[in-house]
Amino acid sequence: MAARYRVFSVRVAAVTSLTPSFVRVTLTGDALAEFSSVGLDQRIKIVLPIPGHGFTDLPDGEDWYGAWRALPDAVRNPLRTYTVRSFRPDARELDIDFVAHGDTGPASRWVSSCRVGEELRIVGPAVPDSPAELPTGAAEFDPGTANRILLAGDETAAPAICAILEALDVATVGHVFIEVPTDADRLPVSAPAGVEVRWIARNGATHGVRMTDQVHAWASTVASGPACGDTVELADVDVDEQVLWDIPAAADSRPVYAWIAGEAGCVKELRRHLVRGVGLDRKQVAFMGYWRHGRAEN
Repeated sequence: MAARYRVFSVRVAAVTSLTPSFVRVTLTGDALAEFSSVGLDQRIKIVLPIPGHGFTDLPDGEDWYGAWRALPDAVRNPLRTYTVRSFRPDARELDIDFVAHGDTGPASRWVSSCRVGEELRIVGPAVPDSPAELPTGAAEFDPGTANRILLAGDETAAPAICAILEALDVATVGHVFIEVPTDADRLPVSAPAGVEVRWIARNGATHGVRMTDQVHAWASTVASGPACGDTVELADVDVDEQVLWDIPAAADSRPVYAWIAGEAGCVKELRRHLVRGVGLDRKQVAFMGYWRHGRAEN
């Protein structure tokens, strides 16, 4: 049986500006004693307050989501998905790193003005009631026993990539490419000695171009090697209408494992290149479209 998801009442314990584009919000609350963390790229839902209304109509309980969907638009709190950057259960503190986008949506507006002591709600897995229940928690990174890994993403994927890096086995070998808006947006992160981490600053360049170039260069080192299979055709994904999200099941036999996340159009093309162009088996590539260029946050 999987762990139950529930609404946790928390409050802001600290707001820390990490770089010009990243803000860390530390959340705390007694309810976090029952929060179940699985680490890696674990996703949770942030429930944002409605101005002047707060969380008055936010439902709780096991069927909170169905009740939330049934609410009128005016009193339905916005939900957004974020990665748990770190969780300190003894202190009952949870860190979430936000990308500062200005006034482009509810989450951006909230983080630009949130203050210590402000209330928030998150949705995540509760600690299992018994050892028979599984501590699941929406973490997608699953390389199995791959000998080599690739992690690639833009600033929206940077918190997840950093959390993954800090959880890797010390013997892990691989490459990491993280595209961020400026040179000043590089974040400190620990990684195994065998994992090369490259922060790629756009500095005004078109989003995704520089990261794509780096991944293509990396891919040329594995093309036609033992990691590759036969060239295959991929069903096209309309990133404007469909969710770009595919997580292969764990397979111990794969020699290379790629995890790609960020802007959907860029992610789609990188996956196409790795699978159809280079010849990686599609079961070796996890890809997630976190957002779509040209579409403002709702």
